Amino acid sequence: MTAGCDLVDGSFFPKDLDDHLGLELGTVLVSLIHAPYYTYDSLLCVSPLGSTIQALDSKETFSDFADRWMRDYGMTQLAPRTYGRYADLLKRIEPAIGHIRMDRLQPGHLMELYANLSEAGVRRSGTFVATKALVNKYNKMYPVKSAFAKEFSMATTTVRAIMNGDPVSPQTAEKMAKAMEMPRSKAFLVKEGPATLSNKTIAHHHRLISAILNAAVMWQVILSNPAQRVKPPKVPRTEAKFLDEKEAARLLECLETEPFKYQVMIKLFLYSGIRRGELCGLEWGDVDFEKKVLWIRRSSQYLPGKGVYTKETKTLSSDRTIKLPDSVFDLLKSYRAWQNTERLKLGERWHECNRLFTTWDGQALHPSTCTEWFSGFVQRHDLPSVSIHSLRHTNITLMIMAGVPLRIVSRRAGHSNTTTTSTIYSHAIQSMDEVASEALEDILKPKMGITHTGRG
Repeated sequence: MTAGCDLVDGSFFPKDLDDHLGLELGTVLVSLIHAPYYTYDSLLCVSPLGSTIQALDSKETFSDFADRWMRDYGMTQLAPRTYGRYADLLKRIEPAIGHIRMDRLQPGHLMELYANLSEAGVRRSGTFVATKALVNKYNKMYPVKSAFAKEFSMATTTVRAIMNGDPVSPQTAEKMAKAMEMPRSKAFLVKEGPATLSNKTIAHHHRLISAILNAAVMWQVILSNPAQRVKPPKVPRTEAKFLDEKEAARLLECLETEPFKYQVMIKLFLYSGIRRGELCGLEWGDVDFEKKVLWIRRSSQYLPGKGVYTKETKTLSSDRTIKLPDSVFDLLKSYRAWQNTERLKLGERWHECNRLFTTWDGQALHPSTCTEWFSGFVQRHDLPSVSIHSLRHTNITLMIMAGVPLRIVSRRAGHSNTTTTSTIYSHAIQSMDEVASEALEDILKPKMGITHTGRG
């Protein structure tokens, strides 16, 4: 006796063999039927000519297969930060569906998981508050607060916030604990609270599950991906935050009283529109003073336990050149001279890494240093509440509103295609559409004023 496979949902029921011999992808055969309707343990896919195509063994649980996928695929094909993020997502996913056999995982299991993820208390708040031990040790070792901030490349506003008991991110807590030579568990307390996951975060869980199940299909563990028949919660579209022309001009004005290194850093962000990791990864060899172009070749990232490291740019299109005005290169010349002076002051204590932006002693800059400093800068000058990434949005938005062709804007931004640019910056494109409408009216209005003269 034989059984046929319903290739839509992966379940099985008795059928005549002849019904399947005409299938284009072959016939699925199962021996030893124990029930009129059941899931499969081990299958052979056989072509109409009788040759075996694949063997399936789906007794593996989701947790077992996910671990195998992370080991065999993730460790070699994923960027370190992506791998770490997926590992964190699996900590929520596996307790819910990890015990389920791959062949018995159904869309209903995933729908129940997504519903549970949307409940209060699922998200770890992930904020840390300094302990008395940390505060006492800091006050004893660093009576001059600016000395610590300079030595460890942390914004004074961030250090002040930590000492005042304000909650900080895991990355900031890790950096502070390392600087004070204390375990993070001794230096900070975790501040938990009832929090929910956003629809966007739940969608990230769905995409990871779907990617793992797609691999299971490709690796001949299951016949179909149940995640393809589930819709995750709808993610509301949010417009990118940016500064308008007047706000950007005021920001540049406020920069004039700030430390020279940060003046150059923020102006380069604003004029180039590059990503934070790309800016931190810039080396002097990437600056072509003669052709007035900036080469974007790498990105600088940070992971706890790994530290600051260098990786390839985000996508193939992210590896690019950006033309910048003469004033920016004049600024970079002055900055290089300033950096050389700092290098000579430190002598052998300077760590040569050839990066544009470094710590006080020449080491690769922690990417969060830019974010923390800019946050304090915005607060000090009562500027609009925007993040460091908003400078990228500002650069791209202002180019679009200035009439720069979308293809050029997309290339400078390092987007893989213009669709990405038009989706993220639809607000600017809509504004330019209104300008185009008004311009067309100005062109055609005189010609449309002709008086109609009919017969009779």
